[in-house]
Amino acid sequence: MKDLTQGNEAKLIFNFALPMVFGNLLQQLYHVVDSIIVGNYLGKEALAAIGASFPIFYTLIAFVIGIGSGGTIVISQYFGAKNEDKVKKTIDTMFIFLFFASIVITLIGILFSEEIFTLLHVEKHVIPMATSYFNVYMLGMIAFFGFNGTSSVLRGLGDSMTPLWFLIISTLLNIGLDLLFIVVFKWGVEGAAYATIIAQGCAFLAGAIYLTHRHQLISFKPNTLKFNQELFLQSIKIGLPTGFQQTFVALGIMALIRIVNNFDTNVLAAFTIASRIDSLAAMPALNLASALSAFVGQNLGANKIDRIKRGFRATLVMAWSISLTVMLAVFLFGEEIISAFNQDPEVLKHGSNYLVIVSSFYLVFSTMFITHGVLRGAGDTLIPMFITLISLWIVRIPFATYLSSKFGVNGIWWAIPIGWSMGLIGSYIYYKLGRWKKKSIIK
Repeated sequence: MKDLTQGNEAKLIFNFALPMVFGNLLQQLYHVVDSIIVGNYLGKEALAAIGASFPIFYTLIAFVIGIGSGGTIVISQYFGAKNEDKVKKTIDTMFIFLFFASIVITLIGILFSEEIFTLLHVEKHVIPMATSYFNVYMLGMIAFFGFNGTSSVLRGLGDSMTPLWFLIISTLLNIGLDLLFIVVFKWGVEGAAYATIIAQGCAFLAGAIYLTHRHQLISFKPNTLKFNQELFLQSIKIGLPTGFQQTFVALGIMALIRIVNNFDTNVLAAFTIASRIDSLAAMPALNLASALSAFVGQNLGANKIDRIKRGFRATLVMAWSISLTVMLAVFLFGEEIISAFNQDPEVLKHGSNYLVIVSSFYLVFSTMFITHGVLRGAGDTLIPMFITLISLWIVRIPFATYLSSKFGVNGIWWAIPIGWSMGLIGSYIYYKLGRWKKKSIIK
């Protein structure tokens, strides 16, 4: 556990974010390797099937992840206020919630997967492959929520190093099982899904055993877990807007996929590849924002507003430096990176265009997310939810529909940074209003 209320702000946030960046780099590396193996050994149709599955999976988990983030904020603020009893009770409550939520989501996903793919206008010859992959993937929900819930709790307590070790286990096992199941056993896209759920299950099991015996605030023994209604409602109050916000984002991705599917499989495959690279490029800013949220939560609990402002400025400088470097790399080597996944000329063309257009706005993206990090850490989540709703559903999706009808596929790509720009404007104006300073749950 790490106290983030004392010491140099930039150094604390950087050191806290570094294990998260490295861990997520490994995780994103797995997704990249997974796509390279699928794209080269199973073809662009299989790659398109996995790409179509992601937004559905994200939509199903988004609301629960948002609610869980409310619990993380409650944990970080009580930890900053040195109230370990409330911290322990909140952790227990969130694990019980995540367990039952994972069962419900698994059932919904498996029962309605084929209908959802049809609704998204996924090409008919891709749907059986996408459904097979998705249904296997959904069987790992308990391990997924357990692993990610544990990592979020530890970060709320200021510990970003422990989750890294379990993430390393998961990532390396994922890659090894991918090669075994797809290349050696010839299990097709189902092999990729089995590799993921087995790796996550092993990492969660290892983490659960370790933390139960080594961490005084975390226990996975069913007889010691107790649900606290008051703290759950407190977490819901903060997390509900974030849950809706995450759901809007997920539905926005699904809507974008539907627009992409108005074209052909080459475009969907290109979108799958380019969005994988995009996620990798955006990862440092996302991790810095998460680190800043934990920093803000603890310092708001300790009533140290000036430290929060200094931390915000320092995090922006770090995010801008990284974003400019990544943008330059994508500009110079984008086409070569796309070709590692699939060498179809049409896939190369559309994927390269995506990267050139979207990477030009990485500075906008990183600034928007760092600003969100302050608001989320403070527990001020309602107005950011509306900002996200507007930037996605009143800006990005209508623009993608209109521009793609006028300019083809590139119109979809341009709609993404246009949405980011509107999100940044709204978020920064709201940050400057300062209402987030009054959102502490510690009275």
